[in-house]
Amino acid sequence: MSATTEVKVQTLTYRRYREGDNEYKDLHQRIFQAGWSHKCPTYIQSAPPCQGSCPSGEDIRSYLQIVRGIEKPPLGADGKPAMSWQEYAWRRLTEANPFPAVMGRVCPAPCETGCNRNVVEEHVGINSVEHYLGDWAICNGLKYEAPATCTGKKVAVIGGGPAGLSCAYQLARKGHEVTLFDEHEHLGGMMRYGIPGFRTPRETLDAEIGRILDLGVKTRMNCHVGKDIGMEELRAGFDAVFFGLGAQSGRPLPVPGAQAPNCVTATAFLKAFNDGRLRHVGKRVVVIGGGDTSIDVATVARRLGHIDQVSEKDRPEHAIAGQIAHDVAQVSARQGAEVTLSSVFTMDKMQANPHEIEQAKAEGITLLDGWSPVEVLLDPRTGQATALRIAQCDAKFVGPKLEITVKPGTERDIPADLIVSAIGQAVDFAGLEEFNNGRGAMSADKSYQVQGKPGVFAGGDVLRPHLLTTAIGHGAIAAEGIDEYLNHHEIGKRPKVDVHHFDLVRKMVERGYSFRRAEEPLRGTCDAEVGVHNFDTRSERYVIPSTELFLGHFGYVARNRRKTITLTAEQALGNFQERLEPLSEAEVIAEAKRCMSCGMCFECDNCVVYCPQIAVYRVPKAKATLGRYVATDYKKCIGCHICHDVCPTGYIQMGLGE
Repeated sequence: MSATTEVKVQTLTYRRYREGDNEYKDLHQRIFQAGWSHKCPTYIQSAPPCQGSCPSGEDIRSYLQIVRGIEKPPLGADGKPAMSWQEYAWRRLTEANPFPAVMGRVCPAPCETGCNRNVVEEHVGINSVEHYLGDWAICNGLKYEAPATCTGKKVAVIGGGPAGLSCAYQLARKGHEVTLFDEHEHLGGMMRYGIPGFRTPRETLDAEIGRILDLGVKTRMNCHVGKDIGMEELRAGFDAVFFGLGAQSGRPLPVPGAQAPNCVTATAFLKAFNDGRLRHVGKRVVVIGGGDTSIDVATVARRLGHIDQVSEKDRPEHAIAGQIAHDVAQVSARQGAEVTLSSVFTMDKMQANPHEIEQAKAEGITLLDGWSPVEVLLDPRTGQATALRIAQCDAKFVGPKLEITVKPGTERDIPADLIVSAIGQAVDFAGLEEFNNGRGAMSADKSYQVQGKPGVFAGGDVLRPHLLTTAIGHGAIAAEGIDEYLNHHEIGKRPKVDVHHFDLVRKMVERGYSFRRAEEPLRGTCDAEVGVHNFDTRSERYVIPSTELFLGHFGYVARNRRKTITLTAEQALGNFQERLEPLSEAEVIAEAKRCMSCGMCFECDNCVVYCPQIAVYRVPKAKATLGRYVATDYKKCIGCHICHDVCPTGYIQMGLGE
């Protein structure tokens, strides 16, 4: 067993000058044209690419600003901070996502892929900051604030997974009465029944779900809507309905022989494990997939191991089918399992998190990339699968459709005692056939209202199986649409960049600053007594690219990496401990300081220092807050553009006068 921090030496990839250059010609020209330039600076808030890439819509830049100490918590009546920076950052984060401790562990973090810091050296560890804040909130018993009033409106939420819980959370905060219906004994959906506990500790998941229930959300467990209760009853008892049905029916292999009893789906396998029924697997396990679910199946199989001379009634497929539960006393006799994961994609195109792939390989799991299943070979006497025949292939997407071309003559057989299909999932529409669009899903508009069904909304896997964070975002957006519907408002058009954004006006009110709103835009004046006279926000329609930042401001700073416990094949057997350790408080602050605050001032003072006319100045402290740190005296400004060129974040734009 080893603890690694994945330390690697990396050099800056951003170069301000090319070899042989010794001056910035563009800036030189701008300075000498300053006498006749008509453009002066305006302060433009844009959406950073991390937020634009976050399906759950987190205001990532804002909570990183809080963690690093730029945005301060509000003051209480005694003049001291009303809360710690951890709580303030957590509350900003959870405006969009009520599961930071869970998602900080398992989200593949598309926000980090989008991070502009990748152009300098390496992305900010957003996921690790989220992990820390989520754990801190649990350790310190933080709760959500219940709404002051209730609307009297009732909403039924079908499905207690990430989409349903997210929607219930947002609706409850708006004052609506919410009842969650779920066919399982416990809430959580795929977070509980699809992801193993060594990736999402159950006490962590329970704590984050518990906060939502504490808002007054009611539950009806072990209740399958469509079978135990019909839509007529829901329509009669509730003002609106949200479908957050998970895709918890796995897809079997589309090859001959896949009907064998020991050829099972990944969702059935993981549910049996997470229910505690599955305690061992066969000696040879073959998993077909390539996504995160297939990695989870493979690593669970490696930990469970196999038992020699297992009785027929105790074979793993019987536990997976729910016929029996394995005897706990037999666990001590288990041995390591040979686990093979086969994917039609090559390693670089597999959809699983690259880090999880490396962990699986370290645990001794054999990965075969670029191979397609051809046939399940059966024992003619028992009908059980004995091997999986695979062949080399080329796989590519043509539009939304995956096309697989098998290479003749490349077939090989992999012996197997248990074959697990992790090639996709489906929604169970039993009793709800009216909502099936014919493709095993529901159809909805951009506010996630089901087409032709006023008052009925949907989100998550029932629209399109994707990431947990995508389902969380669907639930939040649907909750806004439901709120509009319940208030008899026309459901408006969604923003182009549909995420949570920093609100300057709200921040000024929070800080107790008074200002007069302008009746009309007062662009071009620095004398008007309004709060935001030379400020505009494009956050809802524009994601700022790295090309608009002054990247020369940022030096190389190594990323603070979480420690990961890497196991060998022998160590993995029976080891169900969490592998990922959170960063320390100091490491989290240091990591947040790596954020380049794309599209928002982070108070570096470059514009004040370099302005040759002393036209750019700090806003008086009595009127300043984040986003209102500097302003321009347009009587002094000559339009030299220097403030724009030295602004690291792209917050200063030369647009005034156009």
